[in-house]
Amino acid sequence: MERAQSCLRVCCMALVVSLMLAAFPLLAQGQGKERPMEPRMEHSTVYRTVQIDGLSIFYRESGPKDAPTLLLLHGLPSSSRMFEPLFARLSDRYHMVAPDYPGFGHSDWPDPKKFAYTFDHIAEVMNHFTESLGLSHYTLYMQDYGGPVGFRMILAHPERVEALIVQDAVAHNEGLGANWNTRRAYWADRAANESAMRVNLLSLPTTRARHVGDDPDVDRHDPDLWTDEYYFLNQPGQGDIQSDLFYDYRTNVDAYPKWDAWMREKQPRLLVIWGKYESSFDPSEPESYRRDVPKAEIHIVDGGHFALDTASDEIAFIIRQFMK
Repeated sequence: MERAQSCLRVCCMALVVSLMLAAFPLLAQGQGKERPMEPRMEHSTVYRTVQIDGLSIFYRESGPKDAPTLLLLHGLPSSSRMFEPLFARLSDRYHMVAPDYPGFGHSDWPDPKKFAYTFDHIAEVMNHFTESLGLSHYTLYMQDYGGPVGFRMILAHPERVEALIVQDAVAHNEGLGANWNTRRAYWADRAANESAMRVNLLSLPTTRARHVGDDPDVDRHDPDLWTDEYYFLNQPGQGDIQSDLFYDYRTNVDAYPKWDAWMREKQPRLLVIWGKYESSFDPSEPESYRRDVPKAEIHIVDGGHFALDTASDEIAFIIRQFMK
């Protein structure tokens, strides 16, 4: 009788162990399915401000500080927020820093009567920003307004720049297409053309078009992106700030030959990323960069002027390959 009970206990224990072992693969499978739904960033993003030239400058930062630095310069009418898709995809490998210019995003918006909204001045503030953070070497990512800000930073301190990433930013007169005629008229006669320019540059249809461009698949574009930007443009003082800065855009056209000459002479490591639905600039612009830097990498991606809206995975992969 005791022997039978002992055998029964052994059999029961064996059955329990077998059931537990059988459950482990199922638990592991369940955990495996959950992991992709709960992405974990190795380095979270921090949101800081720093005092530069008497202004509070906001910036986002992520990634290991001993890793290669990516300094990301935003366009109009966006802010460092536009780079959130790259922060989520690249901060495991790179030290990423993205500031808001004066007059943009969460940085101070000084009165245009007291602060000169010129690209020279913004580039000067951004150079002082990099010095304050101790950024002595970096790859410069320039989108839209980031181009004229970035090229001025380069010419002031070429020793700091290890490589260039240009995303839908112009450095050649041919890159400004027919939709710039109203804007060129504004540069020629500001008083006579300012009203038309504000409609052309700052209206809701134009703000939307910067994101959607010629993309036939409108449904994949998040309307919050352009409605948020349009709300920003309609805050008190923004019309004057953006009008002043855009009037100064004419100095960029005058400076293009200097930027191009620098690229032809120095032959920097250059990556050009261009949205195939870009409608703000002429599609010839990527090849203009290649004329200056024959070894430049050029990638036409599935997006518009703000290509990160729809092609962030593709762009992150391209950057990883370029930065190796």
